[in-house]
Amino acid sequence: MNGAQALLQALVEGGLETCFANPGTSEMQLVYEIGRTNDIRSVLCLQENTVTGAADGYARMAGKPALTLLHVGSGFANGIANLQNAARANSSMVNVVGANATYHQRNFPEHEFIHGKIVDLARTVSHWAQEAKSASDLAVLGALAARDARSANGKICTVIAPTDCHWDPAIAPPAPAEPIPGIRVSAESIRQIAALLTNGKKTGIMLGSRALHGEGLEWAGRIAAKTGADLMGETFPSRLARGEGRPPVPLVPYFAEMALKFFEPYEQLILVGAQLPVVTFAYQNRPVIKVPQNCQVIVLATTEHDILGALADLARSTGAVSQPTFRQARSKTAPPTGPLTDDAIGQSVAMLLPENAILVDEGCTMGAAIFQRTQQARAHDYLYGVCGGAIGGGLPLSLGAAVACPNRQVVTLQADGSGMYSVQALWSLAKEHADVVIILLKNDHYAILEIELARVRDGDINEKMQSMMTLQNPTLDWVKIAEGHGMSASRATTAEQFHQHLERALAEKGPHLIEAQVVQNIQPMIDLVRKTK
Repeated sequence: MNGAQALLQALVEGGLETCFANPGTSEMQLVYEIGRTNDIRSVLCLQENTVTGAADGYARMAGKPALTLLHVGSGFANGIANLQNAARANSSMVNVVGANATYHQRNFPEHEFIHGKIVDLARTVSHWAQEAKSASDLAVLGALAARDARSANGKICTVIAPTDCHWDPAIAPPAPAEPIPGIRVSAESIRQIAALLTNGKKTGIMLGSRALHGEGLEWAGRIAAKTGADLMGETFPSRLARGEGRPPVPLVPYFAEMALKFFEPYEQLILVGAQLPVVTFAYQNRPVIKVPQNCQVIVLATTEHDILGALADLARSTGAVSQPTFRQARSKTAPPTGPLTDDAIGQSVAMLLPENAILVDEGCTMGAAIFQRTQQARAHDYLYGVCGGAIGGGLPLSLGAAVACPNRQVVTLQADGSGMYSVQALWSLAKEHADVVIILLKNDHYAILEIELARVRDGDINEKMQSMMTLQNPTLDWVKIAEGHGMSASRATTAEQFHQHLERALAEKGPHLIEAQVVQNIQPMIDLVRKTK
């Protein structure tokens, strides 16, 4: 066999079944070999940031890595933003990046970086990255990547594959290896934290990673019910099981002003698969840690640990194994009427969201109100679109989630400005006939930046400042944009229209975009940040 065949055999035997691809010349041997096998499904994407974002969404919902196929260093660079999101979401992924032949790189052709190599760039957003030196080495790296990507709670592994390593003869890849398990939390640590949960102090249990869904959330709910602690989730959850019948988990607020108020009552905070809550950006004369100094922070498990095992052990130590937990009830309200606000959209989504749906959120400033409303919807999984802060994740994430779970409805909350960062995903959604309804939240502004500008300005916003935040003159026509990518679309300007459009879109199979022209009031948030400046 050649190197490309050996690599694909290693990846397939390692459990990879799906490839999101935007290939170029340096990957043609791999394209040929993928085309000759039925073992890997291929999904074409029109830009690399769609490739990596889709692989992220696939991993979050499938619980296993996808393969990405990227073209040389510049192609990999195009996908870095959503690789940053995937890395902070602890998603698993195997990237294969083509490169010039080993003997040609020294001749400095156009695709070579001016300084450094592709592998140097890859290491900034990968848990490990290696460049193959031969065809047989490529197969070994493929086997290692398949193993390590499935290890602990998810890893991103990147293999740089020079073209001569594709076509040269290779030996068969090594036998697939079992993933490396997460580190077991010690019995002494479990005992210490169990004791903290019974000391009478006001305690929060902050969940992240695998503690936010499935078995992890069930254990956490029982522990909280038994000990009286409060559950909470990290601000940007990769995957959160919520809605009717699930233990309710409020998220730590994004804005520091709201987060400090949120944490005020707590004397102890236990982290389970979550990092210490800090502000995303530092502000002049403002704290960077969201937790007050008088609140003790204790780590039960990081993402390098066996999170599910730690929660199960803690449940046994606290006597919570059989403890009933509080479960979210479903709200029943009438359809909204009047102006189309973010709250009205949340009300409709909460009413109409199907059982076991997947709700993808890149709603930016409008996402918070919709999140609050949908807590009482039917049971569903919630995926935050930009866990690493790199906007443009919502549409690709939806594609990956739909490919991973073809029998589940995906509903996407997509802000208009950030939607343009990865608009090419619409074409792939249409090509794959993905069952995705996109709610395009159109306010014609980068509203989050208006809030942030309020922190630094003294007087009123002027026309020049406003010009850097408005999406008007010309405004974006998302109905035409969607139709131009092969997707059906509609427009809603009132709450009644939106409810009707959403009900109709959910009743039909395949992708549909609803442009929701939202009336939004961000003045209360501007007043808050101005008051605390």
